[in-house]
Amino acid sequence: MELHSIVCGNFKLDGGAMFGVVPKKLWEKTNPADVNNRIEMCSRSLLIEDGDRLILIDTGMGNKQSENFFNHYDRWGDENIDKSLSQKGFQREDVTDVFFTHLHFDHCGDAVIRNNNGVLEPAFKNAVFWSHENHWKWATNPNPREKASFLTENILPIEESGQLQLLKGEDFLLKNTPLGFDIILVNGHTEKQMLPVIKYKNKTLVFTADLIPTVGHLPIPYVMGYDTRPLMTMEEKNQFLTLAIENDLLLFLEHDPFNELISLKQAEKGVRLDRKHTLVNFF
Repeated sequence: MELHSIVCGNFKLDGGAMFGVVPKKLWEKTNPADVNNRIEMCSRSLLIEDGDRLILIDTGMGNKQSENFFNHYDRWGDENIDKSLSQKGFQREDVTDVFFTHLHFDHCGDAVIRNNNGVLEPAFKNAVFWSHENHWKWATNPNPREKASFLTENILPIEESGQLQLLKGEDFLLKNTPLGFDIILVNGHTEKQMLPVIKYKNKTLVFTADLIPTVGHLPIPYVMGYDTRPLMTMEEKNQFLTLAIENDLLLFLEHDPFNELISLKQAEKGVRLDRKHTLVNFF
């Protein structure tokens, strides 16, 4: 098995929304804001090369939306999923599986593209797309709070293509999944968000998605305003970080543009950053 970090693009989000009730004076120590109160974010996917399978975890937001849509997210840099895949020696047609942690647009948008005729179609023609059954129902019948994040153009073409497979299960840790890795299920951010747990070269790393999007979100109360059940997120973070310390887990961060892979330590005020790594320099 080989793991590759795939950068799908960079954007900005309101710092207050990203940290909920936490005062700016505290969160800007780790995530400084610009003059519009926006903090820098990235969409970082993980590519798993395992035998004849090439599994991509999340895809970023893509570029098929309108200019007015992207004005809200102030994209920066020139990274994209095609460029990043090419740098690793791959292209979209090589991907056998696309795994969605959840279906908010910044995690699944580039799984669907508009072809030359303007028709929406899956961007990974040879891949199986994986979601959780309960989350799929949640996303296709969205509540008012999340409706702007679940875009039908990102979701329905996948089902219509016949390439969709749905996972089942309610346990905090789902073992022996068809993808070859375990999954942690968390429900505070959105219903049945799935966090891959990957054993790699005598270590175990977790793709933390939106449970812990950046290093600045390690403290238990530092919860996004986007979370549907913030108190549940706090409970899940505490459970997860306890597990991480006990098992020496590494965290692969999807949204932190400056920290790809981190190890943790138990500090006086809770679990905190120990060291910063990358897949390339750590393994």
